[in-house]
Amino acid sequence: MIEIRKEPDNSYRFKLKNANGNIILDSIPFADKKAIRKTISELTPLIHQPTIFERKTDYEGKFLFNLKNSKGQVIGSSPLFESEAGMENGIKNVKNRITALVADLGDL
Repeated sequence: MIEIRKEPDNSYRFKLKNANGNIILDSIPFADKKAIRKTISELTPLIHQPTIFERKTDYEGKFLFNLKNSKGQVIGSSPLFESEAGMENGIKNVKNRITALVADLGDL
């Protein structure tokens, strides 16, 4: 599921959620919904390339990842995960959600 919200500064952000409704990716600000649609459609052919996921560990040893576009720019970040396996599962969920969103791009 994708949730798009308008921010107080008139930008838009999207959140990808898993089947349980938990946030698995929070985007950077976009100028409008059209920019979100364009970004998601550009990600679709890249989604199985490992270079678009930047895996990280924070100072407390928790895991997170960033989703990058083809230019290497971060377009979204995950929440913190307690384990590396949890982070990898989050990446798998993002891949599945992005792929499924292509059919729904007209609804954005």
